Amino acid sequence: MLLIETALVLLSLLIAFIYPSLGSRWFEKLEDSFGKLARRQRLSVVVVGLTALIARAALLPVLPVPSPGVHDEFSYLLMSDTFAHGRLSNPTHPMWVHFESFHINQEPTYVSMFYPAQGLFLATGQTIFGHPFWGVWLSIGFMCAGICWMLQAWISPEWALLGGFLAAIRLGTFSYWANSYWGGAAAAIGGALVLGSLARIKQYQSLRNVLLMGLGLAILANSRPFEGLFFSTPVVVGLVVWVFKKRGQAFRQSAVHVLLPLGLVLTVTASAILYYCWRTTGSPFRTPYLVNVARYNPVPYFAWQSVKSAPDYRHPMMAEYYLGWWLRQYELARQHPLILVLIKAHVFWFFFLGPLLVLPVIMLGIVLPYGTSWKDFGKETRFLLIVFFSSLLGLLLPVILLPHYASPMTCLIYALVLLAMKRIRNWCWREKAVGVAMVRYMCGAAVTLLLLWTGALAIHIPISNFPTPETWCSPWEQLVDRAAIQGQLENSTGRQLVITRYSRQHNPMREWVYNLADIDNAKVVWAQDMGAAENAELIRYFQDRYVWLVEPDANPPKLSPYIREEGSILLDRGKR
Repeated sequence: MLLIETALVLLSLLIAFIYPSLGSRWFEKLEDSFGKLARRQRLSVVVVGLTALIARAALLPVLPVPSPGVHDEFSYLLMSDTFAHGRLSNPTHPMWVHFESFHINQEPTYVSMFYPAQGLFLATGQTIFGHPFWGVWLSIGFMCAGICWMLQAWISPEWALLGGFLAAIRLGTFSYWANSYWGGAAAAIGGALVLGSLARIKQYQSLRNVLLMGLGLAILANSRPFEGLFFSTPVVVGLVVWVFKKRGQAFRQSAVHVLLPLGLVLTVTASAILYYCWRTTGSPFRTPYLVNVARYNPVPYFAWQSVKSAPDYRHPMMAEYYLGWWLRQYELARQHPLILVLIKAHVFWFFFLGPLLVLPVIMLGIVLPYGTSWKDFGKETRFLLIVFFSSLLGLLLPVILLPHYASPMTCLIYALVLLAMKRIRNWCWREKAVGVAMVRYMCGAAVTLLLLWTGALAIHIPISNFPTPETWCSPWEQLVDRAAIQGQLENSTGRQLVITRYSRQHNPMREWVYNLADIDNAKVVWAQDMGAAENAELIRYFQDRYVWLVEPDANPPKLSPYIREEGSILLDRGKR
């Protein structure tokens, strides 16, 4: 996939230099219609959002509703189910030791460890449309519309509309943000609201934009609080400095119309967070995330911290995950920090830029006059760069990086790429309008890549970049076998209990034991294999259920009736 994208970008670049007038009449007509739509800014935002929604829905025949595949997804789905049932948390189950799994708190309440913004989107989809995926779908539409809206405040309407469409193509179709329950779009919405509101507040000081900034900050605090802090700090500082530079009546007006309502929104947000923590952990000052880390993960998230004593793990897979994979990440950060920085840069480039969107950045280095300094950039561009580098600092500190960690700065990345494209569009080489052609062909390449991957799936060519970092085209690996067994048991008569037995070589990244909010009333309950005696206790508790043994590491994964040590098969409820 990466080679094809690189080849297409190089071909576009070559044609731009050799034959820049190719297709110019067609492009001019398209740009004229594009400009007419862009000047209707509100309609542009709506069109971008609908385009993202329609595009992803249109891909369903070849890219169907995904099954969860990683720990985080199952945890968010628990949160979705909890919210959809009108609760913030669930009581601890009497048999909770059998249900322990990654990123799930069993005590003091049964709840996801994560922050609630993504869960709210999933719960919206589950409640309104019957499945959490539609919450993902909605969040993608809002994200692309939000990026377009943010860009309109910082660059011209035409470039803002182009940025919205690029986001719909690159993030709203084949990315794992649109094809998993991991998230990414929620924090990207928050970032777009915060940065888009800032420019509008300075221009209009309207209550609506102040409330939108507050909403954006609230979303960041409840999705990616750490990364959101590094993103939003220069924005908030810039806003406060702007207010306090005023004098007299102008200062009082800005304080009343901007700082006061924003402070009220943030107070409500803080109160809601404290209440959520109290309901889920018993303490308003302790998040479910911190409870989970304190209970299960002795390996710190930052290289300057020390490893704590390992807890007493009941299940070998949890020890393998935290004392294996997590510890290796930490040791890499401690021993080879430069390599870790390069890996993070690699991850960032693959997902957000790739060959297509890195081209304007490279060409900008050629187009800018020799000796260009910081002061040669406009004031707005310098501010965007400050927010960008502040956000990057937040990404460099933890021992790991996944693309959705950087989601608050998504709109910012597109803004900077578009500013580079805008600059190179005016570039001429040997009196040829190479810059114009380059931008046109890049946009054509983006659409071509979308069509290529759609066609590949239509003729059953699988798309996967495993084990390379996620690109813009990265449907995540799913636990298809688990989903198939779940579906089989859901369609069986009666209620089911599944005991999961792993081999010693099992990959801890592929956990099968996850349940929804109401375990006792679930059609299928998944449990860890804890040995004959402990399993017997669980079976007695669920005495009205058929009992199965699943072996995920068999080839293919094996589902069979559970057999006690004495040889009786626990399938006939009348024999129990």
